[in-house]
Amino acid sequence: MKLKTIFKSTLLLAVMLTMTFCSAEKKENAYPIEPVPFTSVRLTDNFWAPKIRTNYEVTIPIAIGQCYNTGRVDNFKIAGKLMEGKFRTELPFDDTDIYKLIEAASYSLQTIPDANLEARLDTLIYYVGMAQEPDGYLYTNRTIDSVNTHPWAGNKRWVNDPELSHELYNCGHLYEAAVAHYQATGKKTLLDIAIKNADLLLKDFGWGKLEIYPGHQVVEMGLVKLYNVTGKKEYLDLAKFFLDVRGPSGDEYNQAHQKVVEQTEPVGHAVRATYMYSGMADIAAIYNDTAYHNALMRIWETLVSQKTYITGGIGSGGGNEGFDPPYVLPNMSAYCETCASVGNIFWNQRMFLHDGDGKYYDVLERTLYNAFLSGVSLSGDRFFYPNVLESFGQHQRSAWFGCACCPPNLARLLPSLPGYFYAKTENEIYINLFASGTAAFPFRGADIEIIQKTEYPWNGKVEITLNPENQGRFTIKLRIPGWAQNEVLPGNLYTFNDGLSPEVKLTVNGKVIKTTTHKEYVEISRKWKSGDLITLELPMDVRKVIADSRVKADHGKIAVERGPIVYCAEWPYAPGGNVLNLLFDENAAFTPAFTDTMLNGVNVVKTTAQLASYNLDKELEKGEPQDITLIPYYTWNNKGAGQMAVWLPVSDSSVRPMPAPTIAAKSKVTASIPTKALMAVNDQYEPKSSIDREWPFYHMWPKNNSWEWVQYDFENPEKVSYIKVYWFDDGPFGGCRIPDEWELLYLSGGKWVPVKPTDPYKTSKDAWNELSFAPVTTKSLRLKMKLNERFSTGIHEWVVE
Repeated sequence: MKLKTIFKSTLLLAVMLTMTFCSAEKKENAYPIEPVPFTSVRLTDNFWAPKIRTNYEVTIPIAIGQCYNTGRVDNFKIAGKLMEGKFRTELPFDDTDIYKLIEAASYSLQTIPDANLEARLDTLIYYVGMAQEPDGYLYTNRTIDSVNTHPWAGNKRWVNDPELSHELYNCGHLYEAAVAHYQATGKKTLLDIAIKNADLLLKDFGWGKLEIYPGHQVVEMGLVKLYNVTGKKEYLDLAKFFLDVRGPSGDEYNQAHQKVVEQTEPVGHAVRATYMYSGMADIAAIYNDTAYHNALMRIWETLVSQKTYITGGIGSGGGNEGFDPPYVLPNMSAYCETCASVGNIFWNQRMFLHDGDGKYYDVLERTLYNAFLSGVSLSGDRFFYPNVLESFGQHQRSAWFGCACCPPNLARLLPSLPGYFYAKTENEIYINLFASGTAAFPFRGADIEIIQKTEYPWNGKVEITLNPENQGRFTIKLRIPGWAQNEVLPGNLYTFNDGLSPEVKLTVNGKVIKTTTHKEYVEISRKWKSGDLITLELPMDVRKVIADSRVKADHGKIAVERGPIVYCAEWPYAPGGNVLNLLFDENAAFTPAFTDTMLNGVNVVKTTAQLASYNLDKELEKGEPQDITLIPYYTWNNKGAGQMAVWLPVSDSSVRPMPAPTIAAKSKVTASIPTKALMAVNDQYEPKSSIDREWPFYHMWPKNNSWEWVQYDFENPEKVSYIKVYWFDDGPFGGCRIPDEWELLYLSGGKWVPVKPTDPYKTSKDAWNELSFAPVTTKSLRLKMKLNERFSTGIHEWVVE
């Protein structure tokens, strides 16, 4: 079907939907800039189009299958009296996985029609409707058994939502799914369910009613979408109420520590934060609320200049799944939840629509190509929850999660991605992102077609053909990415450190155009006719990046990027698989090369590095330079688990040398709770504190209240008389503490025998726990630990002498 036919069909559906709600208040787009809908844009490139297809063919079907297999669908059937049983899943917000997948599949249906998929949605929506209570309440955990609810749910509706119940979170995702399904199919089945539920919220919440805020934000965005479809202003007012009632006496974790208009920096849980900021942006635009917008500007500036990773990922703390203090950006323990990347993309698009500044698209693009895209495997069936920037092999994508928010979030963003490429005002068209494809949409009372031809992101040349139905004068605003103007990200958190001066080239019908930008856009105002050709050439040099000196994790290191793509070193493309022990030369050649035989076809970067190691005298030794191939960060872990690093050491002080061949380093390590992280206990990296997450560590979480052990088996019998242990303890928000007690045993005659200490055992935090004992000759030592009744424990390092 040709694009104009698709466009006309979409327009017809839109007219029908408008007629359906003819009694509702007429509503115009609230933002000064209007996004061109994804249904009007068809991507045909070799980068995004195959990923959107894989999302349709693989990700959405397996995610729906997982919802059946894990009991998420059964929860609705049980609540709806279609089958008997108890609540089947771990968490009371598991309902939302169904909603997000309905939303994802609805987006997909608009570009890839599929009668079977639409029928599957009809079935799911039937189950959802059956589970809804007569007054509109929809929360399967409470409906199934109102007496024995999940501990987070509370004994009454809504009252525990500011803490853990997630009832309003469920509502928000329901509304987003309902709107998407209605717009995709014209069916009101799910929309009617959502409206009935939202009307219950209008009855229960508001000033003088229940004056509580959502513990996990998203209902605000959902209510705005319901308002956009129905024109019912009460939904919009309720969204604003949920924001205005927030703070100042709540928790920083869910951004309730201050009134939203008084907040100045991103804090707490990163997903909740970005969902809230997205809702605030909607309200700021619709109500023209400068206090909201000013608060968002302050928060955004702080996030980009102090708390954003080079990949665009946000949220450095695993304990709160969110933000640490400024400049605390550890790599191996980076959280960078996939859902946070999705939320950040939502928020930055909304900020752009408010004032047309390309700096928001700089953040959006970097996040999209790196932190977001790493969340799903190339095959579309494995997922990351956190997206670390460094690994020694303990990280691997999973087929699913107990808390499965990330796969459905990925699945719903990808098919809607074409809607991020273009935007318009009455007399302007914004071209924001680059990929081969065709857009057709109404503009200035007629149709216009825009055709892009490019091999972006591997090649910087972009040819844009304009085909307006009528000749006329208007303005094309063409985004020139910040990285093409020598700016890594807005602010000074990261800077290029290679002395290059990139040059952007731009022509219209072969005539050179000056590339002076305003808000990162070149404005081309002229009389346009069909066939006019804009040719943009973006510089695609390999660039070297350094971090602000206050980011301690990146001292003495560089990151490598080319265009919007951040690169990493990974084990399959380094001799011996050793990546974390490599020392790079920032003055060496970093040469790009395209290969269609690796990772579905990518540009790699070839360079050299030296293997660093310690000798027994703790002296640093360096091997000969060896060839290393850097790959796009988003493609890592598609060849299995192993070492990976985004930030590459270029100084002796920042490299992690191979361990010296000590007794412990040469030992085979086993444990009562084996994990890949066991390799950390004898890697000779000394932590700064017990909570230090930048260094590798081994933990036994969630095990508690038991005796556990870690064991060294030596190559040959060794005479030993001293050990020291550094415990891992992740503090008040984590699940690990130092053990209640511990002891050391050695293998003698096939039996484990306690050593004879010369000093008492000590159990201390943030320090080495040393033990001297009568010398023994043995082939094995076993470290036994008594785990706390409520907490697990872990080990940073165990030294034997």
